[in-house]
Amino acid sequence: MSGEAPIKLVICWHMHQPSYRDAGSGCYRLPWTYLHGIKDYVDMIALLENAPAAHAVVNFTPTLLEQLSDYAKQISNAMERQSELGDPLLAALIAEQMPTQAEAREELIRAALRTNEKRLINRFPSYRHLVDLAKGVLRNPAMLAYLSDQYLADLLVWYHLAWLGETVRLNDTRAKRLMAKLHGYTLQDRRELLALIGELLAGVVPRYRKLAEEGRVELSVTPYAHPIIPLLIDTATTHEALPEAPLPAAGRYPGGRERSLWHIEEGVRVFEKYFGFRPMGCWPSEGSLSEETLTLFADSGFRWTASGETVLRNSLHRSEVSTHGCIHRPYRLDRQPLTCFFRDDGLSDLIGFSYADWHAEDAVNNFIHHLENIATACRHEPDRVVSVIMDGENAWEHYPENGYHFLEALYRRLAEHPHIELTTFSRCIEEKIKAQTLRHLVAGSWVYGTFSTWIGDRDKNRAWELLIEAKHAFDQVIAIGSLSKEQRTLAEHQLALCEGSDWFWWFGDYNPSESVQDFDQLYRLQLKTLYHTLELSPPAALEQVISCGGGEAEAGGVMRRGSDHIAHHG
Repeated sequence: MSGEAPIKLVICWHMHQPSYRDAGSGCYRLPWTYLHGIKDYVDMIALLENAPAAHAVVNFTPTLLEQLSDYAKQISNAMERQSELGDPLLAALIAEQMPTQAEAREELIRAALRTNEKRLINRFPSYRHLVDLAKGVLRNPAMLAYLSDQYLADLLVWYHLAWLGETVRLNDTRAKRLMAKLHGYTLQDRRELLALIGELLAGVVPRYRKLAEEGRVELSVTPYAHPIIPLLIDTATTHEALPEAPLPAAGRYPGGRERSLWHIEEGVRVFEKYFGFRPMGCWPSEGSLSEETLTLFADSGFRWTASGETVLRNSLHRSEVSTHGCIHRPYRLDRQPLTCFFRDDGLSDLIGFSYADWHAEDAVNNFIHHLENIATACRHEPDRVVSVIMDGENAWEHYPENGYHFLEALYRRLAEHPHIELTTFSRCIEEKIKAQTLRHLVAGSWVYGTFSTWIGDRDKNRAWELLIEAKHAFDQVIAIGSLSKEQRTLAEHQLALCEGSDWFWWFGDYNPSESVQDFDQLYRLQLKTLYHTLELSPPAALEQVISCGGGEAEAGGVMRRGSDHIAHHG
C-alpha cells in the first residue's frame, strides 16, 4: 500500500426523527427527539469538535431541526414561567406537584423505564434501584398510591441523567453535581436539570453549523418529512426489485411527483433557515432512489446523493456490469449530472450492530483492517471511495458510555492513518473523482435493496390506502378553493407529515407491539388532524387499529439490520 494514494473514506451520519408533535394539541406524544438531542446529537458533535483532523458528513432531516428548535424555545419560556411545556415528561420533571391519579402516575413510571437496561439503567446503581421499585409497583398497581412524590421526582431526574451524553457527564459541573447527589432531588435541582437540557438542545444546530463553516464537516439534507419519494412518484417502482410484491388496492399515490418536489423544496428551505446555506447533497429518506427520483434531485440543484450497496449491485447487474471488481467508487446514471455514492453495507453494519460489545480499540483495529483489505483489493482503481453511511443516533445506547471510546478512537486512528483519507462527498466531487456510468438504476432502498419495509404487506398497504384516501380529500378541498391561504399552508404541511416513511416502517408483525402501537396511534392521529385542517370529518376507518406488531427486532427489540431506524422502543 505504501506507493498508492490513500483510499478515500466518507463517514456519513444520518440524524432523523419524525414529527412526534400533535398539531392539534401542540403536545409531543413521544420524547425521542429531545432525548437523542441531549445524548447523541451533542456527543456526536463534541467528538468531532475534539478531532480537528477528522472529517464527516452529517445529514439532518428538516422535521428534526424544527423539533429541536421548538423544544429549545419551549424550555426557555418554561424556565421564565411564560408558558407550560408541551412535552409530558419534561413538564413532570419540573412540576411542583406530581399527578395524584394512579393512571397518570403509572404512565410516568412506564415512560421512565423505556430505555436500554444494560447500558443506561444498570450503569447507575441509584437509577437501577428506582427501576427495581418501579417494576415491583407495576406488577402490583395497588402500590401506586403508596409512592411518594419524592420517588417520582428522583425517578424522572435519573431517567434524564441516564440519557445525558457522555461528553456532558464528563464536562458539565451541573450534571456532575446532580449525579453525585444520588437522591432527594428538589424542585430547584429539577429546574437546573431542565435548564441544562434546554442549553444542550439550543446548542445543537449552532455547533454543527460552526464546524460546517470551518470546513470540518459537510452538512446535507433529506426531503422535508422523510418520505419514500420513489413510492410517492409511483408505487409500482416496488416491482423493480420485488416483482411479486402486492401493492395497495387504491392504486398510485395521486400527484406524487408534485408532492415529492414540495418535500425537496421545503426541506431545502428549512435547512437554509437553520444553517444559512444551500446543501450540495441529499441523503434520500432510507436511501430510497429511482431513476425519476434522481432526475428530481438533479433538477433541484443537488450535486450528490447516496443509497445502499444492494441498490448498486442490482443496478450493475441490470446494466450488465460485472460486480466482481472494485465497486467502491462514485457512480452516475447515464445522461445525469448527479453523482451517486453507495454505502458499504458490511462496514456500516459492523458499527451499527457488531462493535457495541467489542473493546473500542479492538473494534477500530478490525474496522481499519477491513479498510486496508478493500484498499488492496481496489489498488488498481484510481477513484476509490468507501462510503460508510448509517444512523447517527440510536446505535450508541448499545455501546458502553454511549460509544464515546469507540468514536474517539475511530476518528483519531483514521485521521492519523497514512493510507486512509477521511473526506466528504462534496470534496470527492470537487477533486474530480471520476464517476462510473450506470445505464440503469434499479429502484430500491438501503434496506435489502427493496421497498419491502414500507409497502407490500397487508398492514403497510392498508396504511397507504388510508393515506391515498386522505390525499384525494385534500385534492378535492384544494380544487374547491374553500381554504384560506393560511389554512392551505397548514394543510400542505400536515399532509407532508402523513407522507413520512416512519409510519409504514413500523407496521408489520415483525416489530415490537409497544412500538407499533405508538406509531399506529400517532399515524392515525396525524391523518385525523389533516382532515380537521381541511374542515372535514375524519373517516371512521381511522378509529381502527392498522397494525398490532408482535415480533422482536434485532438487538433486543431495538434494531433492524440494514435500516437507519435503529430506533428503540421500537
